[in-house]
Amino acid sequence: MTTRTAAERRAEAGAAYNAYVAACPARQLLDRIGDKWVSLAINALADGPLRYSEVNQRLAGVSQKMLTQTLRNLERDGLLTRTVLPEVPVRVDYRLTPLGLELLPVMRTIKGWAEQHMDQVLVARAAYDARS
Repeated sequence: MTTRTAAERRAEAGAAYNAYVAACPARQLLDRIGDKWVSLAINALADGPLRYSEVNQRLAGVSQKMLTQTLRNLERDGLLTRTVLPEVPVRVDYRLTPLGLELLPVMRTIKGWAEQHMDQVLVARAAYDARS
């Protein structure tokens, strides 16, 4: 019997993830990072830490409840940290973790693609709607 280290066991388990399987945690993570508020929050934090109110200002249209939920989920997934600073009033900063910074280029690319191709998508939608 071969003894494996914890890192080896994690690597083997990671190799077994398959996002096409409904119960796979990787699918759940894809669902999370595919959320528009997650993408925008990660992009908003690209240049460094922000206070809650600053994140809220950058994400026009997000409700307070949805922003709080999004930030908590990102913290739970290890993509950002929440730091409470002992000031009056209390200051809370959000910052991307190394894991979040690793995801950032993907999110920037998706955001950029959407902005760059929106005119084409609008034309395609209009053509589709005209046929329907």
